[in-house]
Amino acid sequence: MATSVKIFDTTLRDGTQGEGISLSVEDKMKIARKLDSLGIHYIEGGWPGSNNKDIEFFTRVKELDLKNAKVTAFGSTRRKDTLPENDMNLNRILEVGVPVATIFGKSWDFHVHQAIQTTLEENLAMIYDSVKYLKSHGLEVIYDAEHFFDGYKNNSEYALQTIKKAEEAGADWIVLCDTNGGSLPHEVTQIVTTVRQAISTPIGIHAHNDCELGVANSLAAVMAGATQVQGTINGFGERCGNANLVSIIPNLQLKLDYECVSAEQLASLSSVARYVSEIANMHLPVNQPYVGSAAFAHKGGIHVSAILRNSSTYEHIEPELVGNKQRVLVSELAGQSNLVFKAQELGLDFDTNNQQTKQLIEQIKEMEHQGFQFEGADATLELLIRNAYGKLEEAFTLDSFKIMVVKNANQPVITEAIVKLTINGETVYNAAEGNGPVNALDNALRKCLQQYYPALQSMYLSDYKVRVLDEKDTTAAKVRVLIETTDSSGSWSTVGVSGNVIEASWDALIDSIRYALIGKARAIVHSDDHKERVGLVNH
Repeated sequence: MATSVKIFDTTLRDGTQGEGISLSVEDKMKIARKLDSLGIHYIEGGWPGSNNKDIEFFTRVKELDLKNAKVTAFGSTRRKDTLPENDMNLNRILEVGVPVATIFGKSWDFHVHQAIQTTLEENLAMIYDSVKYLKSHGLEVIYDAEHFFDGYKNNSEYALQTIKKAEEAGADWIVLCDTNGGSLPHEVTQIVTTVRQAISTPIGIHAHNDCELGVANSLAAVMAGATQVQGTINGFGERCGNANLVSIIPNLQLKLDYECVSAEQLASLSSVARYVSEIANMHLPVNQPYVGSAAFAHKGGIHVSAILRNSSTYEHIEPELVGNKQRVLVSELAGQSNLVFKAQELGLDFDTNNQQTKQLIEQIKEMEHQGFQFEGADATLELLIRNAYGKLEEAFTLDSFKIMVVKNANQPVITEAIVKLTINGETVYNAAEGNGPVNALDNALRKCLQQYYPALQSMYLSDYKVRVLDEKDTTAAKVRVLIETTDSSGSWSTVGVSGNVIEASWDALIDSIRYALIGKARAIVHSDDHKERVGLVNH
């Protein structure tokens, strides 16, 4: 039977100390619900002694019917020369009514003298009294031994005394913290092994990522005997971040045969990682292990040829185990194998000996030479492939568009776009204003199309990026525009390239709508003598 490891998530507390991250109470509620569904055992909601927002969270989180997680409140040991019953921070933990308290204390004699400016003996008393006080009120107590590894390396005897005091007072867990993130895996292994022999209380690990070893140090600690791992989703946290639970959980479960969450919960890992990034308004790196969009993406033709035979040739796990998926990128490095894979995804009969295939490869290579990038624009690539094989029926064609920009003194800029399309033999003409030329074009285009394709009302542009390709050409440089579009069924990306940013934006915008119409067979609203349905290809 696999050894169980408890997962302690501190995204809502330690994670919010990361630069650029600020979560509202509502945000924290949403994330807590998602963490519980992932099977997280402990959710650290915040520090009630530090701000009213965290107090509100602890009040509201009781409304959630959490199935897996215990909510824990964070705080410090009592202040020096103060009775625990008179300490505001400890009493705030009791007042918010959580079942678990997580408190930190000093393990490093240097910090005792310099940070809290007291004696080594008083620090030991602060640890003992605080744990004892919370235990006397029926709470489960997790004691975080702050700076333990630095403290141990500086004065091992005293560092061990601090955690023994926490054990003596009845702590349920003793968590060893690499607070400065400077320890190496072999040091963690050695120190955790020593601690495991010195105390009988279950041990946890709380690692930071300042040496990019947060995950490695967490795994080393577990292999040395720790049975709780603290960290954050996507490694959010102060400075370089905390240990990334999104990597730790599958490494423990799939590589080392520890039990953290169920297989079904593990399969939701990618969606949880993306959800938390979205709520925190942080970009999820495409190359993030296990959950990034490029984690199982293949570009080189030789690689793709191999995975078509057996995906294990270039993938260390099945991506579905963590809720991700295999992707094949098509670019100037691509061979026929890449396009074969994409065609199979689309259900097309793709003949590698077909002249169309060779022409399509050359077309893609030439377009990338001109500045196109299909790695982040799968929708445009799919349109290219379908068009090359005669499997794309256009739902509309562009006759013309015009853009007018008017700026009067002391008045905001007014932008208007006029779009003229042909849809099923009919000429459609509309105008719209917008916040800039691209928005105006988007609005006018939608006004033309929505009477024929009402479902387009649910789609919207979720991201818009412009990249200058030839900086030396300054304002005459060619640009690449990437557009991400979202509707109720998901999101997709398209690309346009031109020396004119408006034309590049239009091309990407048109592709986003063409892609939305594929396979959706939307009803066309015509006059009585033209009512029919567009014969669109199923996607």
